[in-house]
Amino acid sequence: MIIVDAHLDLAYNALTFGRDYLQTVEQIRATEAKLPAHDIATVSFRQLKEAGVGLVFGTIFVLPATSSNLMSREMRSVYHDAQSAHRLGMEQLDYYRRLVDVEQNRLRLVTDTGSLEEVLKSNEEEEQPLLGIVPLMEGADPIREPQELELWVEKGLRVIGLAWDDTRYAAGAWRKSQHGLTKEGRALLEVMAQYGLILDLTHMNEKASLEALDHYEGPVVATHSNARVLVSGERQLSDNQIRLLGERNGVIGIVLFNRFLRAGYEKGDPKALVTLDHVLAHIDHICQILGDARHVGLGTDFDGGVGAADIPAELDSSADLPLIAGKLRAYGYEEADITAIMGGNWIHLLRSSFTNL
Repeated sequence: MIIVDAHLDLAYNALTFGRDYLQTVEQIRATEAKLPAHDIATVSFRQLKEAGVGLVFGTIFVLPATSSNLMSREMRSVYHDAQSAHRLGMEQLDYYRRLVDVEQNRLRLVTDTGSLEEVLKSNEEEEQPLLGIVPLMEGADPIREPQELELWVEKGLRVIGLAWDDTRYAAGAWRKSQHGLTKEGRALLEVMAQYGLILDLTHMNEKASLEALDHYEGPVVATHSNARVLVSGERQLSDNQIRLLGERNGVIGIVLFNRFLRAGYEKGDPKALVTLDHVLAHIDHICQILGDARHVGLGTDFDGGVGAADIPAELDSSADLPLIAGKLRAYGYEEADITAIMGGNWIHLLRSSFTNL
């Protein structure tokens, strides 16, 4: 069973906070204990491999200067205009490219069928398998104009979410914006379709996501989104959004942040309030809505402002992800469905999407 995590802010943490994912989680925590308060690390490449993770989606994520509650240590990744967003985003994409060049015996940038199959074969056959990284842009402001997308595609970008906060392309879910897609957003989707890129609906408000589903005929996903019926707010997916994603053969990645798993939880509340039963509730709701287990996976968002103190009680780091498979078995899920949820659904989506590149 190959596990896939569809959302990790690796480049952001490496370039903003100096986090070295070649160290172990324990080493990262020891280093950062001497620094100003920061979320307790949960991810390293070693811990991912211990868990059996073969693929991750590595984000390109930069912060708009208009965001609230910016920490001083985050100012390294804050943008004020399209040019600064572009520069910071390119730095993060180049981080992944440099990283895999240096760590060729351990890492691969997964951007096409060949690199995907190389990573999968390695995880099936080798004692020291490769970890694949699929580049994902979270918030499209680093793309200065739609026609610039060719440059990003050449460098390996394969998945784009139009919004994190509000962007020039779409309204985000945080500000209760009344608009959806912008004219530029529709233009960007048209260029994305030419390249067969994957559209990530996560963080878009519902109006924007529905407009995007109507406008975009390419592959669609929600890399890190939970069920709104269990935790309110547009940051989560409504049952209507879930149904539409299922109809489009999309995949929804469950976020392992306690605030998005249990209603009323606030960051800093006792970790014991949330367990893997809450994770299963979101997985099971999506499966019940869609009638099968083919459209749900994992998108943990570990280390994306989410430290070890705010993930389910049974989990301490990425090394513990196999516990979710055990919980699925305890709930009576068949082995084929467990394999699909833990990674197979993402692999199937990537295979089908890359054939159209």
